[in-house]
Amino acid sequence: MFNRLYVHIPFCIKKCRYCAFVSSTPKSEELQEYPALLIRELQLRGSAADPVASVYFGGGTPSLLQPQQLARLLEEIAAQTGIQATAEITLEANPGSVDQISLKGFRDAGINRISLGIQSFDDRFLECLGRIHAAEQSRQAFRDAREAGFNNVSIDLIHSLPGQSLLQWRSELLHAIRLAPEHISIYGLTVEEGTPFALSYPAGCHELPDDDLSADMFELADELLTAAGFEHYEIANYARPGYRSEHNSGYWKRDGYLGLGVAAHSFLRDGYGVRLSNPDNLEDYRRGVTSGRLERSGEQRLTQGDAMAEYLFLGLRLAEGVSLPAFEGEFGRPLESVYGSTAADLARCGLLVQNKSVLTLTRRGMLLSNQVFTRFLP
Repeated sequence: MFNRLYVHIPFCIKKCRYCAFVSSTPKSEELQEYPALLIRELQLRGSAADPVASVYFGGGTPSLLQPQQLARLLEEIAAQTGIQATAEITLEANPGSVDQISLKGFRDAGINRISLGIQSFDDRFLECLGRIHAAEQSRQAFRDAREAGFNNVSIDLIHSLPGQSLLQWRSELLHAIRLAPEHISIYGLTVEEGTPFALSYPAGCHELPDDDLSADMFELADELLTAAGFEHYEIANYARPGYRSEHNSGYWKRDGYLGLGVAAHSFLRDGYGVRLSNPDNLEDYRRGVTSGRLERSGEQRLTQGDAMAEYLFLGLRLAEGVSLPAFEGEFGRPLESVYGSTAADLARCGLLVQNKSVLTLTRRGMLLSNQVFTRFLP
């Protein structure tokens, strides 16, 4: 039912102004008890049919946990579900929350991939975003990761920030290229309702880059990163050959995964698939786990139509696109019989390309991907 594991750590030293994820500043006792709650949940949820192919510690700021806590978690995961010998085991970490000693400890605990939430190399933009670190701390965290023995390091960057010019964005990209990570994730800023950022920069705010400038930033990233040897393998992701994110690639290919922790989501391959979510409140989560009766806060059992739509809009995120034979093998129906007219219409608009075996987004389709994906919704 699942072959990947996601572990959510809902704690941050300080919540960023743009962040809409479930996270909070922890009390010291919460940080101490949380790994035991995760282990108990894993015991309640049952084991995988086969050893998991990837483990991803996301957040929040998972690097707030101690290396020995992560080592204990991985020991229990190995005992309960098994972990493949070649499994990718990722830890998200924020500059300012790690140093060479802690990173060495994470490496010794079994983490083999670090994802650094750098977001910007410009202190002005970091302050605007509400990040706790400075640009030099980002560069130092990267150096420390290398010194700690990590040969698979990913960094995150955000573009379309208030007042950001194309020239400033070019500088960010060149900084990233000079660091020479194995993987880079590029995200356009999304202003989420209910965040402090949304109050400061409401819709239509002239300080935010317009759609044309945001598109130019997307295209500049594609131009510079591919010229530097990175594969643009997914709308927002670039990797050196052999260093794609295996865990996230599983999401886009609809692999089953179990989510552990507060607000964690799961996708289990049962029938056409079922999507589940945990309580987003720590106290509710604690109560359920300790009582041995942790209830899901949400459940969606997918219909065939739901699953086919997901197959399209997740698969199209990948540069390799959607295989027409694989679609038919999955659902017993040719893609043409379900989405033929929609695909043809999007192709006429220059958003899709279809040959005999594959359906892919064009570069313009990537820029307008949300509009493309809505066309496939049931």
